[in-house]
Amino acid sequence: MAERKAEISRKTNETAISVAVNIDGTGASRISTGVGFFDHMLDQLSRHSLIDMDIEAKGDLHIDDHHTVEDTGIAIGQALSKALGDRKGITRYASIDLAMDETMTKAAVDVSGRPFLVWNVDFSAPKIGTFDTELVREFFQALTQHAGITLHVLNHYGANNHHIAETCFKAVARALRTATEIDPRQANRVPSTKGTLV
Repeated sequence: MAERKAEISRKTNETAISVAVNIDGTGASRISTGVGFFDHMLDQLSRHSLIDMDIEAKGDLHIDDHHTVEDTGIAIGQALSKALGDRKGITRYASIDLAMDETMTKAAVDVSGRPFLVWNVDFSAPKIGTFDTELVREFFQALTQHAGITLHVLNHYGANNHHIAETCFKAVARALRTATEIDPRQANRVPSTKGTLV
């Protein structure tokens, strides 16, 4: 099987981002975005998906975190799409209800080549520390669009906003892990009656 690795560099007037991923990794990560809470969430994404991620982002944090978070999502999505290639042999679908203390969140993914995000997550405060809670959705919107995946995220319940955000990242990670794994019964087939996922 060909290595499922990719590197992406993306530079705009607002951010400069480099991302390297290995889908068949161990969840090792080296992450530096300048946004502490976001680094923590990306570490969870890598660790629980078993996708190795090397991410370095420099952005206009003197304005706010928005461009850095969104553009990092774009770059990770592009790297995942490139690493997946024609998506032959993948499991394609996965979902999980993930519990963390008082919080439970569901993530369902279709690594379909068709980007779509359904987001049913509410936060009770505008910030987690200094991090804008609305940026959690912005990250996943950028990721789904550029990875070419359909993603549904539903927070069933939760009281702590940190836990709600973290269960979103962990649940998506676990769903991605399963959906991108090679299904030995699929061999080299694309898991679609159309014959293509890209």
